[in-house]
Amino acid sequence: MTALNTTDWSAARALFAGGGLSVVLPCHDFGEGGGDGFLRLHDLLAGQGFPFQIVPVDDGSADGTPQAIRAAAARHPAVFTPILLPDNQGKGSAILAGLRAARHAWVLLLDGDFDLDPAALPAFCDVARATGADAVLGSKRHPASQVRYPAPRRLVSALYHALTHALLGLSVSDTQCGMKLIRAEALRDAADRLLVKRFAFDLELFAALHAGGRTFAEAPVRLDFHARLGCLTPRTVWRTFLDTLAIAYRARVLHYYAALTPLPPIPAGAAAPRFSLIVACPGDSAVLRRLLDALRTQTYRRFELLLLPDAPLPDLPAQPYPVRLRPTGPARPANKRNRGAAAASGDILAFIDDDAYPRPDWLANAAARLAADASIDALGGPGLTPPDDPPRAQLSGAVLASPLVSGNFRHRYFVQGALRRVEDFPSCNLFVRASAFRAVGGFREDFWPGEDTLLCADLQRAGHTLWYDPRVMVWHHRRPLFGPHLRQIGRYALHRGHFARRIGLNSRRLSYHLPSLFLIGLVGGAAVAPLSPWLAVTYLVTVGLYLLLTLADAIVEAPALRHAPALWLGIALTHLWYGARFIQGFLAPTMPDRPRPFDHR
Repeated sequence: MTALNTTDWSAARALFAGGGLSVVLPCHDFGEGGGDGFLRLHDLLAGQGFPFQIVPVDDGSADGTPQAIRAAAARHPAVFTPILLPDNQGKGSAILAGLRAARHAWVLLLDGDFDLDPAALPAFCDVARATGADAVLGSKRHPASQVRYPAPRRLVSALYHALTHALLGLSVSDTQCGMKLIRAEALRDAADRLLVKRFAFDLELFAALHAGGRTFAEAPVRLDFHARLGCLTPRTVWRTFLDTLAIAYRARVLHYYAALTPLPPIPAGAAAPRFSLIVACPGDSAVLRRLLDALRTQTYRRFELLLLPDAPLPDLPAQPYPVRLRPTGPARPANKRNRGAAAASGDILAFIDDDAYPRPDWLANAAARLAADASIDALGGPGLTPPDDPPRAQLSGAVLASPLVSGNFRHRYFVQGALRRVEDFPSCNLFVRASAFRAVGGFREDFWPGEDTLLCADLQRAGHTLWYDPRVMVWHHRRPLFGPHLRQIGRYALHRGHFARRIGLNSRRLSYHLPSLFLIGLVGGAAVAPLSPWLAVTYLVTVGLYLLLTLADAIVEAPALRHAPALWLGIALTHLWYGARFIQGFLAPTMPDRPRPFDHR
């Protein structure tokens, strides 16, 4: 049995000597006295023979917590990385903010109130060394734990453990303990899939780690709980319950956290794929600069960038990768991309929008997948809403990711499931073998938007295959709810309706027609309902069920409960506007194709 009271740091030194330790401490309204805990933590780690970093994250406190963090950081600036969030966003958001600043190979997540004694860390390191686990989780139920814990909290903890075990079946005895030692690589991989930012964050973290094939072990903790119920209120209990059901739904029904098949190694030398990244843009912008910066972090370096603005970019900073700037004058995106493809030297064309940016392993994962399977002619991946997008843009992303909006195509907007074949994928994150692209003549230039839909249809007609891999992931900025979001949705619906009538293939799926059928039923039902009481009751019940279903989805998917009404309205308006514009496109003899000024932020 692991000894909790050990003072032997030899395992810690062996574990952290090469990669070091970052301690991330989410803090909220702990008062100025919390600074003593930070200094005690520093004194505990100093002189132990390994590099360390302390990352206290204030989650919008209204008391003296920010001052306590600043004071501790001023005492030891070399090892403290303080983060002060302007608003209270939840424990999960604070941890993710700290993780982005963490620079060492292991991360200790520790509640910033120091109810849990960090002196238990040597025991965690003993377990990590003995088991080789990716995550060592503190457990109040560990036989060696020393816990002073009030009875009401014990009861709530036991009930929650029973609920989560029944729903998810995780082999974890304590999902809510605030002390965890996790490999930074595993934590960052799981972080990309986390949606819950408040009280059920820990549970979702475990679900994502488990789905990713990560291994767990448990270690004892020393807990001296100061408050009787702490942050437990009827509101937080209800919110946690809803989040827990949502996590179980995503895990059991959607397979959102599904374990990913291992990627094969990338061939060495000349056999490794070479990418030509093609970015069509109107000109310089903040989002373009963010894309250029993100490309600096790519772990796979065999690529060139072809940048196609309207006019030259004289102030473009030098980049550590090859950039070929090819001004095109005012032109449609399809025309720009075709020009880029004609000049590309890579054997794989990578299309990404200028308002998107990739995660560091984007190209590496695509290279491994495309090198391993020559039958994959095109490859797409999800475009997630960036976590720092403004609230209305976050709501737009939540609308797109709703199962009641995107249906079978939700994988375009978040990580869902594993590698599989698909029919259609947007060009904000699309890889196509250069030979297949040129064989079908590239993008058609007589439509905008929708040129990517037509490219995928042309590839299918020519016998090529398109696949989805959730690890080929980018972040894609959203247009804010309501006006810009609905304008974009309307353009997509207009062209999808036109393609459903004209080209079929990947545009005749029932999912695309459902909003129009709903709109027709809504208007037609209102017209015939007055004809009889039976029709009126049927109509009202149907509309009521729709409103209840969309409200439940909005509550589950909203970033915070206060955003649920706006998200609810956004879902309903998206259905109605998409349905109307789809009908318009289906009946229209021709399509508009000229970009509008509001298409770029």
